[in-house]
Amino acid sequence: MAKTNPVQFMQQVRAEVAKVSWPSRREVMLTTVMVFIMAALTATFFSIVDIAIRFGLTAIVSGL
Repeated sequence: MAKTNPVQFMQQVRAEVAKVSWPSRREVMLTTVMVFIMAALTATFFSIVDIAIRFGLTAIVSGL
């Protein structure tokens, strides 16, 4: 590979960063809220599944 000196490297980095489409503050906030909502829904789902499994196993063990 061809070697690039530090000045050329920094110029290339700045050129690539300028091409990036950065999200707006509103998009970041909306995405963050959606992640928290999905995490809460997932935690609730697995809690309900855990309670159902525990109830089922308790019923099986106490029935024996």
